[in-house]
Amino acid sequence: MTKYLISFPSAAMALSGEDLQAAADAAHAVVQEAKDAGVWVFGGGIDESVPPVMVAGDGTVTEGTYPQTRRLEGGYSILELPSHEAALEWAAKMAVACRCAQEVRAFQYDPAS
Repeated sequence: MTKYLISFPSAAMALSGEDLQAAADAAHAVVQEAKDAGVWVFGGGIDESVPPVMVAGDGTVTEGTYPQTRRLEGGYSILELPSHEAALEWAAKMAVACRCAQEVRAFQYDPAS
């Protein structure tokens, strides 16, 4: 089985008040469905109040990140699924719950993980 990253940027979920709570409740229901189905690996939202840092091989820590990931934020789910089609089905459920489109990416197979 392949692990899939299903995600969205925080700006895509522009909701407030009751709409935000309804989306959160719906998203939690999809997460529970994925757990019940045995496909849930991990998920959560990036804490945008904590700035990213880079850690070098010698342990040196510097503020910031790679330029191409400067705007890494939003919500992420990792599911282990039998096919790309199954990943698209779960992404559609998450899109309905979060009220925004979801990006789907497959992790490369690694026998050690």
